[in-house]
Amino acid sequence: MHNYVSFDIGGTTIKYGLVTGIGEILAHDAVPTPSDRAELLGVLSSVVKQYADQHPQAIGISVPGIVQRDGFMITGGAIDCLYECPLGELVSTATGLPVHVENDANAATIAEAWLGAAQGVKDYLLLALGTGIGGGIVINGEVFRGAHGMAGEIGWNVTHEVDWTDDLEASSLNFHAAVVSGLVRRYNASLKRVDHDADEVVDARDIITLAHQGDAIATPIYHDFIVDVGIMCCNLFATLDPELILIGGGISANDQFIADLQAMVDELETRHTGLSHVKARVLGKVVAAGLRNNAGLLGAVYPLVEE
Repeated sequence: MHNYVSFDIGGTTIKYGLVTGIGEILAHDAVPTPSDRAELLGVLSSVVKQYADQHPQAIGISVPGIVQRDGFMITGGAIDCLYECPLGELVSTATGLPVHVENDANAATIAEAWLGAAQGVKDYLLLALGTGIGGGIVINGEVFRGAHGMAGEIGWNVTHEVDWTDDLEASSLNFHAAVVSGLVRRYNASLKRVDHDADEVVDARDIITLAHQGDAIATPIYHDFIVDVGIMCCNLFATLDPELILIGGGISANDQFIADLQAMVDELETRHTGLSHVKARVLGKVVAAGLRNNAGLLGAVYPLVEE
């Protein structure tokens, strides 16, 4: 059985592991993400050497940002040293192994088709709700990357009235339907209006709990958040007609949130004349993603397994 070295590079941590061709993670660990490009490449090369006795066939890398098909990174999310970086070529040259570089949201998305909630599904989306909103789009079994590798930046969509005195992204889904930049940020801003000395809440679970207890600040903020996420899902159903919209990110493990979102999407669809006419027969479903922390490691190597 073939083995692969897999990396899931984040802004603060690089998770890595040895993954088999059937999705078993034989070993895994993590190290801090260096801010210097040469240091980062050194960490990747060192890990590959660490697994040399397992004779890996290739290397898969999941990373934030806009990634072109040849592994060239146009942007790197919060990792400044990966902007305008030929990461695939550099790692392949350093290790002598084939390398596949995948946007992190796309990696998580395709992992769901391999071992998660989208097995056997040909048309689906994944929305990773975190600091912002990462998105992966699969059409007819293939990741849709767009002309420049940028497809899936769903959080950039503007759904609120434009404030001409502010950054346009302030009206975007990232600042309303994401967990950190949306729900948590807006709750704390509202809280400070009432109590300047109040401690900020950093865990979305606490806000959800407060909202279900009828808390005067959490209840309207959480309701607006659920509406924003629900509208995003309805727009995607109308635009791309997926069989499933998978909700990823840490909040997807919260059963109360998933139930609230499913109820809101159902209500919104019922209130929308066009969607309500087709709702019973052809509209897809919103469900929690099946994989959690290992989705990036698995998705990074899945395109190599498929070859």
